[in-house]
Amino acid sequence: MAVFTKIKKQKLSLFLKSFNIKKQIKFKEVKQGTENSTFFIQTETKKFVLTLFEQGSYKDLTGFIDLLKFLYEHCLPIAMPLIDKNNIIIKKLSGKHALLFPKLYGIHPRTQNIEQCSIIGKTLGRLHSISNKFKLKKQNLRDINWIVLNYYKVISLLTKEDQELMFNQIYLLKHIVTNLPQGILHGDLFRDNTLFNGNNICGLIDFYNGCTGDLIFDLAILINDWCSDQHGNLLEDKYKAILNHYVLERPFTKEEVYILPKMLRLTALRYWISRLLVKNIFPVTHNLRHKEPKKYRDILVSHCKNQYPLYFKN
Repeated sequence: MAVFTKIKKQKLSLFLKSFNIKKQIKFKEVKQGTENSTFFIQTETKKFVLTLFEQGSYKDLTGFIDLLKFLYEHCLPIAMPLIDKNNIIIKKLSGKHALLFPKLYGIHPRTQNIEQCSIIGKTLGRLHSISNKFKLKKQNLRDINWIVLNYYKVISLLTKEDQELMFNQIYLLKHIVTNLPQGILHGDLFRDNTLFNGNNICGLIDFYNGCTGDLIFDLAILINDWCSDQHGNLLEDKYKAILNHYVLERPFTKEEVYILPKMLRLTALRYWISRLLVKNIFPVTHNLRHKEPKKYRDILVSHCKNQYPLYFKN
């Protein structure tokens, strides 16, 4: 499970009353994620999402809220945290900082279609195209430096073949060029961080890894999740749909065209390592429901064998 902090019913009732929410009908722990405690709350007329932050400072949360406000004002499908009757946004509950959000409509696309890929490509392109207007900066904490640091924590868990694969890729990618367009990164735009109603996008969620960095890094994360089959191979029709609609909002530079194959490998490596950490190391302190590391190992292997062009011909 991914709920680290339990909430007593009486304390939750008092918390909700501060938002003039008087009657709670249902309360459910969300057994997903690896960093924060999340709950679904249903009243007679509305649904909410409550997040307790297990790490990070008050200052980090104010920056997170500023980012959400910026994106919301630029008409991206974002839920803004609610303000209580005393004009407070960041509150305390069970000893943790807490935010309450309206629950957005829609579901996560389990089997994404071409139209949904086109829409998410265009939406991320839109987010990146406006991001130079956002002045606050936050370092990408899951970059190549993080990969190198955590490589030493997981290398002993691997077969000799996988040790060589990981070592060689880190060696090849650690000097990846950094003179690339910068801006806001969602940092984790998997399918389960989007909400769709059919082919209509209803929400982008979980900006807790939001930061600033190479925009193409963010796009590579999206491609690896949205465009890979069960064996880690790239689905070219979905890849093409994402790229061709992303570029409608933000054209690529020559450097990005060259670097994308490396970024696909770099981000696959990043998630392979992070999932190995969750599966083998974090459970010492938390009973987490982990995602299988092998998926991103297979994606990395596929990218090593195939060099996909940035553009496809129609």
